[in-house]
Amino acid sequence: MFRHPLPLLSAFALLQACTPVEESPAPEPAAAIEQKAAVPGFAELHHHMFAEEAFGGGWFHGGHTGTLVNCDGGEPESDHARVRMDLSNMLKLCPNHGNVDLSNVPLLKELFSIGGAVASEAIGMVEGTDGDTGLHLGRKQVNTQWPRWDTIAHQQSWEGWLRQAHQGGMSLVTVSLVSNGFLCNALPYQNLKRPCDEMADVEVQLQMARDFDARTDWAEIALSPAHARQIIGAGKLAIVLSIEVSKLFGTKDWRSELNRFYSLGVRSLQPVHQLDNRFGGAAMHNAIFHVAQFMENCHIDYDCGVTGNGFTLGFDVARDAAGNCRNTKGLTAEGKALVQEMMAKGMLIDMAHMSERSVQDAFALAKTNSYYPLYISHGHFREVVAPKVAAEEKTTPAWVVGYLRQTGGIFGLRTAPDEMRTYTRTSVANTCHGSSRSFAQAYEFGRQGLKVPMAFGADFNGFIQQTRPRFGPHGACSAGFQAEADAQARQQRTSGPARLGTDFDEYGLAHVGLLPDLLRDLKNLGTNTTGLEGSSESFLRTWERGLAPRTGMANAATDIDTSGVAAYVEKSTREAQYPMVCGERYAPNARVVGQACEVNAQCASGTCSENDCDFAGTCLCNWDSDCASNQYCDWGWTMQCLKKKPAGTSCFTGTECLSGWCGWNSTCT
Repeated sequence: MFRHPLPLLSAFALLQACTPVEESPAPEPAAAIEQKAAVPGFAELHHHMFAEEAFGGGWFHGGHTGTLVNCDGGEPESDHARVRMDLSNMLKLCPNHGNVDLSNVPLLKELFSIGGAVASEAIGMVEGTDGDTGLHLGRKQVNTQWPRWDTIAHQQSWEGWLRQAHQGGMSLVTVSLVSNGFLCNALPYQNLKRPCDEMADVEVQLQMARDFDARTDWAEIALSPAHARQIIGAGKLAIVLSIEVSKLFGTKDWRSELNRFYSLGVRSLQPVHQLDNRFGGAAMHNAIFHVAQFMENCHIDYDCGVTGNGFTLGFDVARDAAGNCRNTKGLTAEGKALVQEMMAKGMLIDMAHMSERSVQDAFALAKTNSYYPLYISHGHFREVVAPKVAAEEKTTPAWVVGYLRQTGGIFGLRTAPDEMRTYTRTSVANTCHGSSRSFAQAYEFGRQGLKVPMAFGADFNGFIQQTRPRFGPHGACSAGFQAEADAQARQQRTSGPARLGTDFDEYGLAHVGLLPDLLRDLKNLGTNTTGLEGSSESFLRTWERGLAPRTGMANAATDIDTSGVAAYVEKSTREAQYPMVCGERYAPNARVVGQACEVNAQCASGTCSENDCDFAGTCLCNWDSDCASNQYCDWGWTMQCLKKKPAGTSCFTGTECLSGWCGWNSTCT
C-alpha cells in the first residue's frame, strides 16, 4: 500500500528581501560583508541526506537515522538497487518508438532489452568496478562491503557520518531534496512506498529535514546567512535546504509554491534538473535521461548525435560555433520570472544542470539585477576533465566560471571518480587516476587558473560514484585501465604519501564522514587547501551578496588562465606501453599478496599460486618483506600475509610477533 507524504509543520519566519540597485559596470568595492569575522570550516554544497525517500522510496538501502543493516544482496525480488524487467514497454509510450535503435548504446541496450536485476548492474558499472546495483551478492555487509567509493544504491549519509564530517571541520552543508520521476517509474512496483511524484518525494524529505532539525542539538537549518553565522558560531552545523527535481513545483502555480517552500525553510533551487521543464533547458549528459526526455516529448533529433550514431533522443539540439552539440532551449518566460522572483527573495540560484543557453539567460538576468550572485553546487571543470566527459554539456567551461566570478558566486567541485588531465602548475603528481590526486588536478586548476571560490560538491546519495582510494583492493587508481591501475597503486605504496590510517585509504570517499579525510589527503599530497578549508565563509559571502545592495560586478574575471593543462593521452596509447600476458596487458611485479594473478610476472613477490593462463590464482609471499609492516609471511604453510600476533599467542619465530620476540615456550612475549 502506498504511503502518503507526512504532514508539514508550521512555517518558519519569512526573511525580508532586498530590492536590487541599478547596475554598474565597475567591479564592486569592498563591501560590509568583508568586515565580518570569518566563520571556520569547510562547506559541502550538494548533499542528499534524505534520498532514501527519493524515487518513491524504492531505490536506496539504509536510512539516515542509523538503520544501517545488511542488505539482501540483490537476490531476486530485491527491495532496492534494481529496475523492472519490462522497461522496453516504457518506450512504447511514444508512437515513433520503432524508430529508436539503442543497439549501439551499451547502457540503454542493457536496460531496455534485458531489464531486471541483471540489467541494473550496468547502471553502477564504471571503470574499475561493477558497482553495487542489480546482483550485488558481494556487497551485502555494512561497513565492510558497503559503503565504498562506488556506492550508488546504499546509504552514504547516515547522520552519524554527517556528525563525523562536522567534527572533522565541515561547518555548512546544503541538503538537496531530490527525486526523478523517470527513475521512480523504472523501479519494481512492489519496492515503491508511494506513487511516483517528484514533489511528493520532496515534501517527505522536507519533513524529514525539519524533524532532524527539531531533534538535533548539533545541527540546525539556516534561514539566512546571518542565521548561519550564528549556528556555526555556536559550534553547530548549518544546513541550507535546496530542491533538485526535474518537474519543479509540478503543475501548480509556481509563485505560491515558491512562497510556500520558502516559508518552510528552502533557500536554494535548481530551476532545471536532468530534463527540460517549464522553466528551461537542461544540460545533456547521461543517456538514461535522453530516453527520459524522449518519453516526455517523443522527439528524435537528427541534427547531431549525442545519444547514438547520428541521433539525439528527446532534446532539440544544434551545433554551436565550436561544433559541439548543445541543447537549444534556454530559460522560458516562466523560468526567467522564477529566477527574478528568487532574486527578489535573496535566494541562492543554483545553475547546476542548466543548459548553456539557460546559463546565459540566467547571467543576463543577474547583470540586470546588479550582478546578482549565481552559483553551481556540483560540477566539473571542462578544460581539465578527460575528453569523453568534457564533451558533455553538463561540464562547466571557463566562460561560465567567469559568470560566477563576476556575480560573486561559488563553485562546488565534484568529488568524482574520473581521471583528470594533468595540471602542470601543481606539484601534485597525477599518478593515481580517480583518486585524491585527480581531484587535486581539478582543484588546483580552479584555484590557480580559474581563480574561483570553491567548496566541495560531493553529491552523496546522488546516484553517482565518489573519489577512489589510493590503496587496497577496492579499485585504487582504477579510472584508467587495470594494468595502469596496478602500476599506479604500486607507486602509491612505494612513494607515498603514507596512508591516513582511516577507511578512506582503501574504501575511498565512501560516505560524508570521510570528507575531512579527503581534505587531509589533499594536504598531505601538497595541495594548497586554504580555500577549501575556509569555504563556508566563501559560501556565506555569496549568499550575503544576494541580500545586500550591490554596486556592480564582484570581480571583472579578466585574469582567468586555462593554460597549463597537459594534452590528454588516449587510454589505448597508454595501454600499448605495457607488456602482454594471457592476452591482456599487465603491470609487471605490481600486484600484492592476496590479489588475483595468472602468472608469476604479475606479482611483486614473483610468485603466483598458478603460472598458467588457463587458471586463476593469487599472489603469494616468499619473505616477510613481501608483506605490510604489521604482517608476516606464513611461508611454511599458506604463503599468505598474516597479521602479527600479540603477546601470549603461539609462535614459531619472532617475526610472527608484534614484539619481534618468540619466547622459549613458543609464545609471543
